Amino acid sequence: MRASQPHSRLLGLDADPSAIARATSRLRGFGDRVTLEIANFSSMSDAARAAGFSNVSGVLMDLGFSSAQIDDPMRGFSFRAEGPLDMRYDQQSGLPARDVIARLSERQLANVIYEFGGERRSRRIARHIVSRRGKAPFETTTDLAQTVARALRPSRGRIHPATRTFQALRIYVNNELENLRLGLQAALETLAAGGRLVVISFHSLEDRIVKNFVRAAQERGALRILTPKPLRPDENELRSNPRSRSARLRAAEVLVG
Repeated sequence: MRASQPHSRLLGLDADPSAIARATSRLRGFGDRVTLEIANFSSMSDAARAAGFSNVSGVLMDLGFSSAQIDDPMRGFSFRAEGPLDMRYDQQSGLPARDVIARLSERQLANVIYEFGGERRSRRIARHIVSRRGKAPFETTTDLAQTVARALRPSRGRIHPATRTFQALRIYVNNELENLRLGLQAALETLAAGGRLVVISFHSLEDRIVKNFVRAAQERGALRILTPKPLRPDENELRSNPRSRSARLRAAEVLVG
């Protein structure tokens, strides 16, 4: 905001109430120039209209979860610290991951883990999850992480064996990919001609959706792609923020507002 024009306004949306609370505290000094709402970006166009925003000059979509969320064990995103198996961005709506695991069939679990996590051994993991839940319900992140680790022994590679399973369940619990598709369309409806759409994604599923969306929009004359290839963090950024290593930034300019 400090680098923006004095008359500019910001509308910030996040599905996580705690993220809105932190942003409210940090941006309090800008007064009524800043409007913050608890909402998913899939409802961006409705939220913008309700807040009096139209023909906006820029939309930034920062996908995935934040360091604050993964570092808080009580949110249930991390397999590295014990916490409730939740994974919801908004803990007041939807089903937590523990309920998803309890309700889906073995085949459905395998499909979720494969489709959203890219885990080739998803059937083996699902089989172990169903066997384990028959003895006791899953309650904590370590319950799940240990079950996946046992299913995949011996561990392959350097990443934790539960990484892809946790990613898959997080995406499923929060309906992330469908919300992304809706959010991209909502952004296009909200931006003025000449406005910029910038999206930061963190895994290939997200990036593929963004890439296909902007390519299709360019083909029909609605957008002009500004980043033929996604921008990646340089060495300086990686040193200061190692978690940025998987980030991909794509940008486009609106041609028809």
